[in-house]
Amino acid sequence: MPPADSRDWMWAEACEMLGRAERLHRQFFQPVPARQAVWEPPFDLFETERALWVVVALPGVSSDHVEMLIQGGRLIVAGVRTLPAQARGAAIRRLEIPSGRFERHIELPPGRFEVAERSFADGCLMLGLRKLDRAAP
Repeated sequence: MPPADSRDWMWAEACEMLGRAERLHRQFFQPVPARQAVWEPPFDLFETERALWVVVALPGVSSDHVEMLIQGGRLIVAGVRTLPAQARGAAIRRLEIPSGRFERHIELPPGRFEVAERSFADGCLMLGLRKLDRAAP
C-alpha cells in the first residue's frame, strides 16, 4: 500500500471515531426537561402502631423548595436543590451532592394516611404520617 493510501485510511478511521464519539455524547448527555427529576434522595421509613415516619435526606434544601403529596398508595416528595451561593462563579473541583430537580416516590403500606407532622432537622425532611384506618383508643 503506498504511503498516501495509508494516510487516507487513517484519516477516514479517525473521522469515523470522532463521529461515533459525537453520537455517544449526544445520546448520554441530553438536556433534561425542566420538570423531569434529575436525582432521587435517599429515605428511611419507620412504622409504629399509629403512624409512619419518613426521613428524607435533603442536604442544603430549603423547606419552601419541597412539595409533598400522598397519591395512590405513594408519598411523593419533590423539589429543587440549588447550588450554594459560594459555588456561583467558582471552579467546581468536586461535586458529589446532587443538585437540580429531585423527586422520590415512596410506596406506603396498605391503608390511608395524612401528614400529621413536618419538620426539617440536620439536613433531613421528617414526616409523620398518621394512620387514618386505625381506631383511636
